[in-house]
Amino acid sequence: MAVKVDTLKEVVFGSSDPNVSRVLSKKEKDGELRKVAPRIYTTNLIDSLENIVRRNLIEILVYRYPDAVISHRSAKEMRPTATGDFFLTNSTTRRVTDLPGITLHFVKGPKATSYDIPFMGMHISGEYRYMLENMQVSRKPGDESRVLPISVIENKLEQLLLTGGEERLNQYRDELRKVADELGMQTEFAKINSIISALLSTHDAKVLSTDSAKALAAGNPFDPSRVELFEILFDAIKDHYFVIRNNRNTDEESFRLFSFFESYFSNYIEGTEFDVEEAKSIVDSGIPLPRRDEDSHDILGTFKILSNRAEMTRTPTSPKELFAILSHRHTVLLEGRPHMNPGVFKMKNNRAGQTEFVDYQLVKGTLSQGFKYYAAMTDPFARAIFMMFMISEVHPFNDGNGRIARVMMNAELVKADQSRIIVPTVFREDYILALRKLTRHKDPLAYINVMTKLHQFSDNLYGTDFTELKNYLAACNAYEEPSQAKLQIIDRTIIK
Repeated sequence: MAVKVDTLKEVVFGSSDPNVSRVLSKKEKDGELRKVAPRIYTTNLIDSLENIVRRNLIEILVYRYPDAVISHRSAKEMRPTATGDFFLTNSTTRRVTDLPGITLHFVKGPKATSYDIPFMGMHISGEYRYMLENMQVSRKPGDESRVLPISVIENKLEQLLLTGGEERLNQYRDELRKVADELGMQTEFAKINSIISALLSTHDAKVLSTDSAKALAAGNPFDPSRVELFEILFDAIKDHYFVIRNNRNTDEESFRLFSFFESYFSNYIEGTEFDVEEAKSIVDSGIPLPRRDEDSHDILGTFKILSNRAEMTRTPTSPKELFAILSHRHTVLLEGRPHMNPGVFKMKNNRAGQTEFVDYQLVKGTLSQGFKYYAAMTDPFARAIFMMFMISEVHPFNDGNGRIARVMMNAELVKADQSRIIVPTVFREDYILALRKLTRHKDPLAYINVMTKLHQFSDNLYGTDFTELKNYLAACNAYEEPSQAKLQIIDRTIIK
């Protein structure tokens, strides 16, 4: 009977059948197959053996070691480390190096149990098992270590506590104990139990390694991924010399006119759209338009804060003061929307599109961590754009977060007697995309450039003549949609 080799498969395995072995040997000799390792061949004659093995590693492991358990860090990562190390548990401890680019490390340990996960003919350590396995001691550092960094374990336990509370974390501990007893891993359980107890504040927090875990144990948890972004932005702007643009709206009337346009554009960005003349009549009369009561109050509330020169010189000197200023300004900003809980930090999570903002339980802690970077800066423009990004990124309220972030930014500039910043409608997409690039790609350059350009543009917005300033903004394309025009910065001089 003729032996057929499936040439559609990238990897072909040998057999105890001598007929199959002869066919594979002949195909290798004829250049139709390449040998990868003993009794393992590939039909791919082009790519490197290292890449072929990585693509087909699980299939190779199932062929060779069906009784082994993918364990330790590999059970969570399900891929070799950057150094090509992969970890399994079996009946003996050994090291296998005959697969190109991969080193297999076998640890002697228990067979698969009902808590483990069947996978393609073998097993993966279940969550409770791999959490315990990763509490073991490894002689190798970094990517060569069979255990994950302790921060990964702590972060997992933190999320359980934050999302499910103490009851959920205690249930998780009970399951860990049960699996540890079955596998004989009481020593590993004792280690992870001390971490859980520290997070629950029933054990010394010194056993914790990450700042976020320590903060959680102390009752002031924060979002470490957001704090990382704050640090990236801080590093990019802390020593940067920005152009000083002195405030030109030094009298009350010109200050109020700038505040009107600032309120108008800040609300327009968030979807509260009025004709500029309509918005001006609302502000001048203080009377909301019929059938647009809430939208009108948005304009009025924002203007009420921005036009108050005393209020706009207040900047925080501590996290507690930051919370108080945010709460007060948000109360005024959304006074026309009582169902949005003005002035109250969010009590449930919020998101925009694919962006999930800081968990409501982490708002104060994350702002407190960000405040440390803010307080370490002296340049007014740097402090302003840092404050704006921090508030925007945390999104501490149910609604109005973009507007309150821009208010907080401009208060920094007013306090320093510098020109404030307006984000015109035409530049909305550039502004949002720059924020998104920092959030998603950890790249602050676009954000810094966008805010610098907006500061240059806004420096031209001064004077007391509403019609002249309105027409100047039209000449700059400020009212246009981003898809229809580009922002034009026209240097403006008023001849007195």
